[in-house]
Amino acid sequence: MKTELKNICHLVKDKISVSEITSDNYISTENMLPNKCGITAPSSVPTGVKVTAYRKNDILVSNIRPYFKKIWFAEYNGGCSNDVLVFRAEEGISPEFLYYTLADDGFFDYAMKTSKGTKMPRGDKKAIMEYAVNVPDYETQKKTSHLLRLLDRKIELNNKINQNLEEQAQAIYKSWFAGFEANGILSDIADITMGQSPKGTSYNQDKTGIIFFQGRTDFRYRFPNERIYTTEPKKFAEKNDILMSVRAPVGDLNIANQKCCIGRGLASVRSKDNHSSFLFYTLLNIKNQLNIFNGQGTVFGSINQKSLKELSIVIPPYELLEKFEKIISRIDKKIENNYSENQRLSVLRDTLIAKLINEEIDVSKIQI
Repeated sequence: MKTELKNICHLVKDKISVSEITSDNYISTENMLPNKCGITAPSSVPTGVKVTAYRKNDILVSNIRPYFKKIWFAEYNGGCSNDVLVFRAEEGISPEFLYYTLADDGFFDYAMKTSKGTKMPRGDKKAIMEYAVNVPDYETQKKTSHLLRLLDRKIELNNKINQNLEEQAQAIYKSWFAGFEANGILSDIADITMGQSPKGTSYNQDKTGIIFFQGRTDFRYRFPNERIYTTEPKKFAEKNDILMSVRAPVGDLNIANQKCCIGRGLASVRSKDNHSSFLFYTLLNIKNQLNIFNGQGTVFGSINQKSLKELSIVIPPYELLEKFEKIISRIDKKIENNYSENQRLSVLRDTLIAKLINEEIDVSKIQI
């Protein structure tokens, strides 16, 4: 049965005082991840304002740049910024089914198409609630969301495994090298390329040209999010190069999983002697040195190439370095494999969402 979104849910308008929440349950567009990846570390809570109250099982959707596909199924009560829409399922509608209805690419495309504004487009709430959706019976809603949730749980499991693997690698690095005194600088072991942004007219989302990463906005866990391409690249990073944010916050890291163009918000850091894992964990562990650059500059903190090259680091004896690389590179490869599997699972999930939501696949005989 086709109906409008407003007939199966409503937008929550309840407000809550910031004094009633903490940074642990405050959600803003900044800590919502793109491509339906949930949320990351909580933001600080604003002062002197009221925010939208959400509760467990509500669905939160970023209302800025909807094409980022930022959505979260609330796991607890809290408050969110005014640029986040809060949807609550009506009686007889499975909250999980509503989540996947809103997670469908068709909804995000519609929200973007009907949004208002040019620089920072925002979804039109009236138009959003008129979005046409397919609503099967409650049992079919449950089965549909259950099948999709299985894929999301596998993705979540891989993410947890990766976090655990990285923690292990971090622990090994610290146990081996924490007692060492800095005896070199970053340019001793790495080649550094500062990014340069192409002309804005060359940007596109049609995958024409080469993938382009402007800055940490594109960062996710370990590997960046593919979003923008350019036909006029200036500076490049190669596959497995470390991408570092050189504008506030300085020092955030990702790894290039393909050749890419890098903008002025990034630098490429490449190991000179194929010790990429050692270089990555070294950069993670000199975060305190990099933090001092976040307070510099007239508007935003930044670090230049000279300062980046001259960062003090530990360079262990070659045999110890080789031993570390042999162990940790295997861990990093497992992380990369899990990430690649998640990419495939995400594509499968997104393909199935539309087919299941629109009942193009019969789930009636599935037992749950």
